[in-house]
Amino acid sequence: VQLVESGGGSVEAGGSLRLSCLASGLGFSSCGMAWYRQAPGKERELVSSISNEGATTYTDSVKGRFTISQDNDKKVMYLQMNSLKTEDTAVYYCAARIVLRNGTCVSASWGQGTQVTVSS
Repeated sequence: VQLVESGGGSVEAGGSLRLSCLASGLGFSSCGMAWYRQAPGKERELVSSISNEGATTYTDSVKGRFTISQDNDKKVMYLQMNSLKTEDTAVYYCAARIVLRNGTCVSASWGQGTQVTVSS
C-alpha cells in the first residue's frame, strides 16, 4: 500500500486547508481510511476516519470544523479543514485501515505526513 498526502501548508487562524491522500495498492482486506495528526511533543492522535461504506468519525476537537470524504473511483481521501486553530498545528498522516480476523478495523499503513501550521 502506498499513501501520498498533499495539501498541507501555513495558514492564519480561521483559515482553511484541504488535505488529500492518494492511495494505491489497497487490497480486499481494506475497511477504510483515516487521518491522524501529531503535534510536537505529543502522541499521534486519530482525527477522523471513514469506512468503505462512508461512515465517518471525528475527534471532539474537530467536530463541526473538519470534514472527511473520499472518492472511491480515484482512490483519494480528503480532509477539509475549516476554522483552523493554532492547536491544529501538527503533521497530518493518512492511514489505510484493514480488517483483522476478529473483525476489528485497524490502521496498518501510513503516508509520509504533511505539515499543517496555523498561526495566530
